[in-house]
Amino acid sequence: MAISVSLTQIKKDLLLKTLEVMHLTRMMDEKMSKLVRQNKGATFHLAVTGHEMIGAVAALHLIPGTDWAYPYYRDRAFAIGLGCSMEDLFAAFLARDIPNHSGGRMMPEHFSQKNLRIPCQSSVVGSQFLQAVGMAQSIVFRGAAEVVYVSGGEGATSQGDFHEALNFSCIHRLPVIFVIQDNGWAISVPVEEQTAGGSIAPIAKGYDGLSVFEIDGCNFLEGNEACQKAVEKARRGEGPSIIVAHVPRIAPHSSSDDPKKYQEEACLEQGKGRDPIVLFEEWLTREQGVSKEEIEELKKHYFECVEAAARSSDEKPFPPKESAETKVYVPFHPPESKPEAAGESIVMMDAINHALVEEMERDAGVIVFGQDVAKGKGGVFGITRQLTEKFGERRCFNTPLAESTIVGLAIGLSSDGFHKPVAEIQFADYSWTGMNQLFNELSSIYYRSNGMWNCPVVIRMPYGGYIQGGPYHSQSTEAFLSHCSGLKVVIPSNAADAKRLLKTAIRDPNPVIFLEHKALYRQRLFAARREPGKEEFLEFGKANIVKEGKDVTVVAWGMTVLMANEAAEVLSKEGVSVEVIDLRTIVPLDFATILTSVQKTGKLLIAHEAARNGGFGAEIAARAVDEAFFFLDAPIQRVTGKNCPVPYCKALEDEVLPQKKDIEEAIRKLAAF
Repeated sequence: MAISVSLTQIKKDLLLKTLEVMHLTRMMDEKMSKLVRQNKGATFHLAVTGHEMIGAVAALHLIPGTDWAYPYYRDRAFAIGLGCSMEDLFAAFLARDIPNHSGGRMMPEHFSQKNLRIPCQSSVVGSQFLQAVGMAQSIVFRGAAEVVYVSGGEGATSQGDFHEALNFSCIHRLPVIFVIQDNGWAISVPVEEQTAGGSIAPIAKGYDGLSVFEIDGCNFLEGNEACQKAVEKARRGEGPSIIVAHVPRIAPHSSSDDPKKYQEEACLEQGKGRDPIVLFEEWLTREQGVSKEEIEELKKHYFECVEAAARSSDEKPFPPKESAETKVYVPFHPPESKPEAAGESIVMMDAINHALVEEMERDAGVIVFGQDVAKGKGGVFGITRQLTEKFGERRCFNTPLAESTIVGLAIGLSSDGFHKPVAEIQFADYSWTGMNQLFNELSSIYYRSNGMWNCPVVIRMPYGGYIQGGPYHSQSTEAFLSHCSGLKVVIPSNAADAKRLLKTAIRDPNPVIFLEHKALYRQRLFAARREPGKEEFLEFGKANIVKEGKDVTVVAWGMTVLMANEAAEVLSKEGVSVEVIDLRTIVPLDFATILTSVQKTGKLLIAHEAARNGGFGAEIAARAVDEAFFFLDAPIQRVTGKNCPVPYCKALEDEVLPQKKDIEEAIRKLAAF
C-alpha cells in the first residue's frame, strides 16, 4: 500500500517522545555492551541498533494495557515505548530476580509483562505469530476494540508459522498488525538467500484482506502513517495488516557474532549511513524547528536515566537457587467430585462427547476447534458431533489443516483468561508439525514467564494401533510427551474414566494432553461403562487397581489395560493371582500405588504398545529399581511394541504390537520365577 509522505500536523510531544524512546534504546545498547565486557552477570547481548524507529513509532500508536503485544527479541524500542521500565529490562539482561521478563529464566530481550499485555516471548524464531493470531481471535470472540501487535525479523518470514498466521488472520479478518523489521540479514544469511524476490511484501499481497505497507523504517513519516492506518483498520474490525520496514543492519546480530566474517566493509558502512537516529535528528532540526541544543540537552538527560536504571538493576539479587524447579505447573486442586446415580452404559466416544457438552454448557469460555471438528462432521471419529449446532460456530469451529496453527492458536486464545481451548489434533501421528508450539512454547510458558502467564489448554489426540491404520495412524506418543516438563498427560482406558478425567482436564489451569485410544472408542466389553454424573471428576495422578492380586503386578495404560485384565482372568484359572493397575495419567504418575503393589507381589510387569526403546515403561522400571529393589523377587519385565513403525498389514501389525497372549506368557514366567 502506498504511503503518502506529505507532512501533516504532527504534535511536537509525539516527535520528542519518539526521539526519547530511540535514544534510550540506543544508549541501553551501548551500556549493555559494556556490561557484557565487564562480566556483570550478562553473557549475551542482542543489539537493537538501527531498528529503533519502527519499534518506537509502533508502540506510540497502541494503548498500553488495552492492546496486546508480541515483540520479538530485537524490539526493545517497542517495549520501552509501550511502557516497560529500563530498570526491569536491565535487570532481565543481568538475569536478576524480578517478576517481569522471566526473572532470569530466559535470555535477555524475551519480553513478558502482564499489566502491559505482553505475553511471554521465546527464542524460537517465528513462534509468536500464531500466538498473536490466537489472541486476536479471542478479541473478536469477546467483541473488544483491542488490537494485537506482533513483530519479527525478515528471517522469521521463512518459517511456516508466519505464513500460517497470515492465512488464518486473513480468513477470519482478525485485528492483528504484523511488523517485519527487515535489515537484510538473518544472522549471516542475506535476504537474497532467504526470500524469493528479496522482500516478503509482494508475497504477502497474495493473502486476501491483508493490507501491505512496505516502508523505509528510518523515515518517521512513512512509519507513522503506516502504523496509524494499520491500527485504525484493526480497531475498526476490518482485518490484518503487515508493515515491512526496511532498516539498516548497523550492529552485529549479537555479542557472539562477528559480521566481518560474512559482510563486506562497504556493506557495514552503508548501514551506518542510514542510522535512523541521525536521520531523525536532522529532520527534526531541518523541518520541525527542534534545535540541536535542545536535542543535546535531552540526550544528557536520557544518558543519566539509562545510567541510573543500570545502577539500580545491578543492585537486585539473582534468583535463589531453590527456585530453579518451581513454577513448572500452576497449583491445581480439582473440584470436589459428587457421585451421582450412574446412568446408562455408554462407550468412550460418547462419554467424551458428553463431557464436552457439559463443560461447554457450564462455561461459555470453553471452545472446541481443530480440523473437521465442526458442523456435520464432528471429527473423523464423530467425537465433537452436534457441538456446532448446540453452541454456534464461535464455540466449535474448523481450522486449516495445520497442526502448528491449532496449537499456536490455543496458546493465544488461552492467554487472556477468557477462554479455555479444547483443541483436537486429528491423529497423534500428525501432531509433529505442531510440536514446536507444543514442546517449545505451550509446555513452558508458566515456567519461562516466572509464573506470570499460564495457558489452560486441553489438546485431545486419538492415538494407538490395533485398527490397521499403518505407520501414520497408529503411533503411541506418550513417552515423548511425558519428557516435556509442564505438560500433563492423561490416558483413559474406559468411558467412565474418560468423562471424569476430561472434565478435570478442562478445569485444570495447566496444559493437558488428552490421549484417546482409537481402538477403545467403541469397545463395549471392557471400555463401556455406566455414565458418571455432571459433577463427577477424577484427580490426576491417581491410578486405579482394576483387579487385585497377590502374585504379580501388571502396570498398563490405554489398550494394554484391557489386555492385561483379560490375561489376569485367564491366569486366575491357573492359580496365578494378578494385580492389574491402570495408571490413567502418566504425568503426574502415581508411583505410590505401583510401589505398594510391588511390595505385596514382589514381581512387576509393565505393558505398553509403544516401541520398547525409550518407552515410558523404562521410566517406571528405573524408578522401581530405585525405590522397590529390595521388594523385588524377580527381574522387572516389559511387554511392549517392537522397535519399528506399526505396519498396515493386519498380520504384520499383530506381530509388531503386543497381544494378550504376550502378556499372559510374561505373567506365567514371572509367576514361576
